[in-house]
Amino acid sequence: MDTIRARLIYNPTSGREEVKRKLAAILQRLERGGIETSCHATESKGDAIRAASNAVERGFDMIISAGGDGTLNEVVNGISIHDRRPALGILPLGTTNDFARAHGIPRKWEDACDLLTRRYTTPVDVGQANDRYFINIAGGGSLTELTYEVPSKLKTMVGQLAYYMKGLEKITRLNPTLMRIDAEGIGEFHEEFMLFLIANSNSVGGFDRLAPDASTNDGVFDVLALRKCNLAEFLRIATLVMRGEPVLNDSHFIHFKTNKVVVESDHRVQLNVDGEFGGTLPCSFNLLPAHLNVVVDEHGESSYRKNGPGRALQL
Repeated sequence: MDTIRARLIYNPTSGREEVKRKLAAILQRLERGGIETSCHATESKGDAIRAASNAVERGFDMIISAGGDGTLNEVVNGISIHDRRPALGILPLGTTNDFARAHGIPRKWEDACDLLTRRYTTPVDVGQANDRYFINIAGGGSLTELTYEVPSKLKTMVGQLAYYMKGLEKITRLNPTLMRIDAEGIGEFHEEFMLFLIANSNSVGGFDRLAPDASTNDGVFDVLALRKCNLAEFLRIATLVMRGEPVLNDSHFIHFKTNKVVVESDHRVQLNVDGEFGGTLPCSFNLLPAHLNVVVDEHGESSYRKNGPGRALQL
């Protein structure tokens, strides 16, 4: 197998700084597998976008995101603006790794490196929220502010527990917001919502039963909106989600599939895009089918295979 050139973009603070500690071993393992790898350590917000875009312009065959969903989102944004888009590899070494989880990409760094060296790719859909791209999920409402309110140092120290700590604080101040949701081919909803989610994969906040039929290669979003409810109702629904039980048939949920949805509000509603702050409403969400080729397990069962056998091609 011919040697290919890859650019590894990593967040040195992700996942209790695991990627920084394992970097030499990661590079050595990739080199042994025929992937000639150079690397870039991110220094500030937006740095991974610039680094990924630069890597595309320099003609790399593969761009590897090493970190969590925030790093992955920036790398996706850096690649997606270009007409020629190299393969995207993922080393899921962050606090949350929803997209990797949905696609069966191993959490153990050795196994994830070995998957990259096999070089099998499949096309996946990408979402666009106004002028920002996302690969896993976007949303808005009081609860969706949680992930970017958690301080990075807290995430590094205590991992996933940081989200639950912050979540308990926010539950006591949940507020519904009047929104207009206009969906292509579906119609318009104008009422008070606790939150809305635009899901591109079946792993939402680490839960794979919230949108179980969502897939990254079906050409549509799964849109979920939680109607106004009191604290007791919300806790009941949250308990079902935590248990992995289906909730989409609950009367408090609206659920539909579409490739375009516009959400507006007269109130200030912050957006969450792949776990990061994504601006405020209004926002137009558009789906770009088969926009990126992602390195996956050619034998794995994951969300991209739910609508057929998939198309795993070797670089």
